[in-house]
Amino acid sequence: MNHALQIFRAALRAADPEQAVLRHLRRDGDTLIAGKRRYRLNDFDRVQVIGAGKAGAAMARAVERIAGKKLSAGFVNIKDGDAPRTRRVELNPSGHPVPDQRGFDGARRIASIARAATARDLLICVISGGASALMPSPADPLTLEEMQRTTGQLLACGATIHELNTIRKHVETLKGGQLARLASPARVIALILSDVVGDDLDVIGSGPTVGDTSTFADAAQIFKKYRVVPAEAVAARIAAGIAGKIPETPRPEDAALRHVQNLIVGSNRLAIDAAAAKARERGYRTLILSTFIEGETVDAAKTHAAIVKEILTSARPLRPPACVLSGGETTVTVRGAGLGGRNQEFVLAAVIALEGFAPFTILSAGTDGIDGPTDAAGAIATDQTIPCARAQRIDPREFLKHNDSYHFFERVNGLIKTGPTGTNVMDIRAMLIR
Repeated sequence: MNHALQIFRAALRAADPEQAVLRHLRRDGDTLIAGKRRYRLNDFDRVQVIGAGKAGAAMARAVERIAGKKLSAGFVNIKDGDAPRTRRVELNPSGHPVPDQRGFDGARRIASIARAATARDLLICVISGGASALMPSPADPLTLEEMQRTTGQLLACGATIHELNTIRKHVETLKGGQLARLASPARVIALILSDVVGDDLDVIGSGPTVGDTSTFADAAQIFKKYRVVPAEAVAARIAAGIAGKIPETPRPEDAALRHVQNLIVGSNRLAIDAAAAKARERGYRTLILSTFIEGETVDAAKTHAAIVKEILTSARPLRPPACVLSGGETTVTVRGAGLGGRNQEFVLAAVIALEGFAPFTILSAGTDGIDGPTDAAGAIATDQTIPCARAQRIDPREFLKHNDSYHFFERVNGLIKTGPTGTNVMDIRAMLIR
């Protein structure tokens, strides 16, 4: 187990948001260098930081270090429970994954800063995983409660992050490029820590500074797909959008987005690469399966288990000692009343599929330190986990049936608890075959 945990910790270090910003943003005298672009700070009357996300505090700290006294002020919505320190940027703890009043009030403050910006302003926008929920901005006459209910409905039915964010873009006022449009003609540098498969800019945080290609009709199809009946005001807005009574979100070619630079500073791929390096350092032949893993959690777990079986029985595609890594983010269709998260459910389903095979270790955990509505980042199991459960007269299949992976791993001492990590680049899965 120790090697698997060391590999996971290496991934977390690579996903550190402050270091990620410092790798992509630097200052040379009065010139700010973001990626390959240069900005003369003397050309601006004000430099401010805005944004939202689980890594918002650390990213804001990094910008403060670089900009120094050139930074006028800032306001960033962060996840409740974080205890960061910043000097010039005001941090606003808010609810996640279901948005709350604090996030709503903070979003209005962010909108007011963007709205007041002129061509003589530079806005540095920090966006990371969780920004969609942490920056709720329901369009009139929608209420925060209606947005909370809509988010809860879609989360419960297994909607993907792409689908959930498509809905958000069309019932809110800052997502889908709308924050950047509001800030025009100010210059905007968006520093983005990716938490979505494929690093799609228009999906990360619902793309507040990125042109949108989805439509109101797409949003309607998502509700239809999952047979979700939205709140009356939500349904009315989407219908009005389809009828052309409400303008679509700004397209990528929108003139209001010309002064925006979107820059990815960290991703799941970078974290997986670091995990692979640590695995090789520990003597494992290593394979990165994919950083694009999506779909139903149990299905993904069975596929990963099949690879472990292949290695154990035929030494393909690697000879032991072997480490197979994957990243991405799966979804759980909740059918039971238990407690758990996608990572815990992944490990439970995988270890059930591997009963009778040995030796192996399987770990799956979220880089944000939070797996579903639990205090665990994920779980870890070995070929001894099922025998341990059987000795306690615990039936793992019953726990899986009821989506109760948390209480299963609590009983067999398999929970991984890191606490909030201040970052989020999706999930890390490691399968070790000794």
